[in-house]
Amino acid sequence: MRRLALAAALAMPLLLSGCGLFGEKDEARKPMELADFDAAVGVDRLWRTSVGKGLGKSSSGLRPTFGEGLIWAADHRGRVFGVDPQDGDTVRRFDLDMSLSAGPSIYDDRMLLGTLDGQLLFVDTASGSILRRVQLSSEILAAPLLSDGMIVVRCIDGRVFGLDADTGRRQWVYDRSVPLLTLRGNSPPVIRGGQVFIGHDDGSVTALGLEDGNLLWEQRVGTPEGRTQLDRLADIDGPMIIVGLDLYSASQRGRMASVALDSGRLLWVKEVGSDSGLSVSRTRLVLSDTGDRVWLLDRRSGSTEWTNEQLLRRGVTRPVLHGNYVAVADQEGYIHWLDEDTGNFVARERASKEPPMAAPLVVDGTLYLLDIDGRLTAWRLSGAS
Repeated sequence: MRRLALAAALAMPLLLSGCGLFGEKDEARKPMELADFDAAVGVDRLWRTSVGKGLGKSSSGLRPTFGEGLIWAADHRGRVFGVDPQDGDTVRRFDLDMSLSAGPSIYDDRMLLGTLDGQLLFVDTASGSILRRVQLSSEILAAPLLSDGMIVVRCIDGRVFGLDADTGRRQWVYDRSVPLLTLRGNSPPVIRGGQVFIGHDDGSVTALGLEDGNLLWEQRVGTPEGRTQLDRLADIDGPMIIVGLDLYSASQRGRMASVALDSGRLLWVKEVGSDSGLSVSRTRLVLSDTGDRVWLLDRRSGSTEWTNEQLLRRGVTRPVLHGNYVAVADQEGYIHWLDEDTGNFVARERASKEPPMAAPLVVDGTLYLLDIDGRLTAWRLSGAS
């Protein structure tokens, strides 16, 4: 279960375990048993390596990323690794000795990281030296984003900051209240055409001016409804996607939508909820819902092409596209590959006995998966180029 945060107006979040709320012995919450199938695709593990100590005991926004020809990953203790994607050898290693919570984000020779105490770190990717640190209002749980000379950073207290990319000076701040009960996490900002798009914990999406942080429009995607605070969870926590002039977003409580970038007008709405976000392949969207069903949709209309319900309650990640297949990892460390056209299983491998830290990362036909203990594995489809 995703962790929950009780956020008072001026206090830092108090964490509650989702499993504790629902009861660990609830038989209905047991993961679905994996069904046997005849593998139709070969998958090779290329290498396996360790990149630090992973998440430790806390949830965070740390995830692997690609930049400067390396796979980058960081752990909660402040260690950062740059790994050769071909053989898994560690090319760079830095020890920042700080409690990291988000990133890394790589921009040429600069790395951006967020910390548990709300610092944004500017780090030199060659030497590992901290070039600058900027103190913000609270913990950073979404990877910082740089575009057009502006760095956009979200904090857990609902504030979004625009900082000068060269000096780190604050140019603007957008402040939004956070619901009493939210999932612990933040959807990463998305930037396009001089606008910043933010998915909020109350289920709404806002567009801000990148230069000044002014509110341009707001649209409701998730609708907080129900008798209790738990029923009214509507967080947008996973990545949003922009394709052309459309933005795609999913909320935790049963709703996703396509929104026009210029006006915020709803283009279509579908009653499917997700807290892990969306991935896109040409004219298709793929996501896993809050019950761990995997969906493939036509992104132009929201119509369902297929749904796979064989991974229910297995705590699956956001699905990603790997060649002509949909790949998704579960909380027992299995990676599942599904046929993009039919949704049928074509391959399965166990990367680890621990849950994944984040969704798989696909770069140049190779899939990388990092678990919460810091084990990074690389996988390639047999015969793939």
